[in-house]
Amino acid sequence: MDRKLEKKTWTPKFIALILGIALLLGFVIYQLLLADTRSSMNVNMERVTIATVKEGEFTDYIPVSGSIEPGEVFYLDALEGGNIQHIVRESGAVVEKGDTILLLSNSKLQLEVMERESGLYFQINNLRQVRLQLDQNDLSQQAQLAEIDYQISLFRPQYERFKELHVKKLVSDREFEEVKEQYEYNVKRKKLTYEAYRNDSMSRAIQKKQLQDSEMRMNQSLDGVGHILDNLALRAPISGQLSTEQIEIGQSIIPGQRFGQIDILDKFKVRVQIDELYLPRVYTGLKGTFSFSGGNHELEISKIYPNVTAGRFEVDMSFTGEVPSGIRRGQTVRIRLELGESQQATLLPTGGFYKDTGGNWVFVVNQSSGKAIRRNIRLGRKNPEYYEVVEGVLPGEKVIVSGYENFGKNEVLNLK
Repeated sequence: MDRKLEKKTWTPKFIALILGIALLLGFVIYQLLLADTRSSMNVNMERVTIATVKEGEFTDYIPVSGSIEPGEVFYLDALEGGNIQHIVRESGAVVEKGDTILLLSNSKLQLEVMERESGLYFQINNLRQVRLQLDQNDLSQQAQLAEIDYQISLFRPQYERFKELHVKKLVSDREFEEVKEQYEYNVKRKKLTYEAYRNDSMSRAIQKKQLQDSEMRMNQSLDGVGHILDNLALRAPISGQLSTEQIEIGQSIIPGQRFGQIDILDKFKVRVQIDELYLPRVYTGLKGTFSFSGGNHELEISKIYPNVTAGRFEVDMSFTGEVPSGIRRGQTVRIRLELGESQQATLLPTGGFYKDTGGNWVFVVNQSSGKAIRRNIRLGRKNPEYYEVVEGVLPGEKVIVSGYENFGKNEVLNLK
């Protein structure tokens, strides 16, 4: 007799199906809730540069190059033109004030000086002739006054006697009137002559003063003309080191031509070119340092030239201490120019990452997991060594600072 078999619910096949469904659901939930879905790539650690973020003193500075120049320069310009007859001091020589450097010859100038001297002598002689005539006129008028006084001295006694005799009726009216007219005529003549002499004397005094001034100016001109030829001997206006252009005997030099300079040996400055980007932040008094002969030397901006040429402007920096021995004009020095005071900050070493991220994010290394994860940051100031970190990473964390151009848009780097 047949027996009905009961159907089993939890068959091995059914149990396997349930387990498969459970595993599938668990995988889906893991992928949706727990799995890292960020894009990633494998990176060889030897091909990246990793730096550690640290806390330290941030110095806002830029590296610039400067050229050593004399602190004081006296340029040598020819006052008169001519041909070089003799070179007394060669370029590079140390000269004293008044030393002759070049001797010029100029025959045309010599003739002109002679003509001008002759003309001035002629004018001076004319002035002296005019002054002599004025003196003669003065003597002539004094002689006239003396003659009139003599006539009056003769006619006055005669007039007084005839006046008494006329009162006594001892002389005729005609005789008395003749003597009276002669006396009064000379008295009146003296008055008029003296008035003219007084006016002429005042005029002569003014003329003689003008003649004296003119003669003095002409003598000064004569003295100046005589010194024109002295300008053919070019002399050092101050003591120092002579620097001249390439000059040869017989070479022509025109008036006003600059043929060299004299540098003061104990004073130097540094002429520095700076990018125009920093023009608003540069001012007189900013400090800078450079190394020379094993020591550090401090400089200070003393003058700013605001004209911008080819994207750069220039400043003069002077030594705040002693000038280092052995320094020479024309030498180039590398200067660390400080743009602000030092401050404590979080520091991230500079690197090629900045040009790929603009400083907005970096890959931060997790040493325990062996991964580098992208993280947003914010940077502040920059100097050639460090960026100032405002937020995003902390001291002690490690960051990939080399270029990111090969990482694409991946957010996680698996460091191998």
